[in-house]
Amino acid sequence: QVQLVESGGGVVQAGDSLRLSCASSGPSFRTYRTAWFRQAPGKNRDFVAAISADGAVTDIADPVKGRFAISRDNAKDILYLQMNNLKPEDTAIYFCAAGEGAWPRQGDYAYYYWGQGTQVTVSS
Repeated sequence: QVQLVESGGGVVQAGDSLRLSCASSGPSFRTYRTAWFRQAPGKNRDFVAAISADGAVTDIADPVKGRFAISRDNAKDILYLQMNNLKPEDTAIYFCAAGEGAWPRQGDYAYYYWGQGTQVTVSS
């Protein structure tokens, strides 16, 4: 069983940066693909970024490419999302997710374990 807990959200102004963290408990985190998704009010949950189990391969969604970066520390069982140059349209609840398999995937079907989410609000 893997439990995921996100942290690092908050209220920031446009152009600011935030780093989200996702701490995992469970024996197999380093063998799972992991990802970040987000859900804005009244909208579907969208893929943001994913990373392979070993951290060598990443996949970033087009709306955040060049501004967001995903990384992981398998020694500490933590997943990160560095968000730079934030925009009001980045406002959402951000969820981390983990699933069996080595390679990053954009579909939420590929992830079995989910955190509760952390709110990010970007004001203009």
